[in-house]
Amino acid sequence: MSKRILIIEDDHDILRLLHMHLETLGYSVTTCDNGEQGLMRALNQKFNLLVLDVMLPGLDGLEICRRLRDAGSALPILMLTARNSELDRVLGLEMGADDYLPKPFGVRELQARVKALLRRSALNAQMAPQTDSMITCGRLKIDCSKRLAMLDQQHLELTAREFDLLFYLASHPGRVFRRAQILDAVWGYQHSGYEHTVNSHINRLRSKLERDPAQPQYVLTVWGVGYKFNDAIPA
Repeated sequence: MSKRILIIEDDHDILRLLHMHLETLGYSVTTCDNGEQGLMRALNQKFNLLVLDVMLPGLDGLEICRRLRDAGSALPILMLTARNSELDRVLGLEMGADDYLPKPFGVRELQARVKALLRRSALNAQMAPQTDSMITCGRLKIDCSKRLAMLDQQHLELTAREFDLLFYLASHPGRVFRRAQILDAVWGYQHSGYEHTVNSHINRLRSKLERDPAQPQYVLTVWGVGYKFNDAIPA
């Protein structure tokens, strides 16, 4: 069955470009140039992916993302941002976007990002009913079957991508991963030019997980290499 993609973008030229190149891949594509209408469609219809522009008149992309996550939607979101707007990217990740693509973007990269998000989402759906892994590390507990992380018995408000990242690292305590390895394992693609995506998500994860993000206890930086999950914390 064809995957269904919703695009919310008010620039009609970009909207037509997105529609054409995603439909070429065999996806069923629905487009919307209005934030309020797009949100209603995302909440009330079944889609496999949302491609969401940040800069929308009225209800912008960040607010749409926040409302979807507040409503409990796990719909994968690829957010389109201005190339130099780091603030948009950080806010988008904070609001629950799974990935971002800066404008202007290349068609091949757009298609690769979409394929990766859909592949990752399908993999998570297959694994969720079968996996009962529970990881306990000091004050932290990670329940893969319920996709929950608890710190001091308090639920951590993690995005889907942040949870995947935490679970992946915690499943291999002490093992050092290069950013490219993490990008490939958690995002489903590898591109050296976008390893900063890993850095951004690590920073957001630490802000929610660590008592002092500047002195992390769980997710450690291995300078010149990458990251690892601390294996010296007692279970």
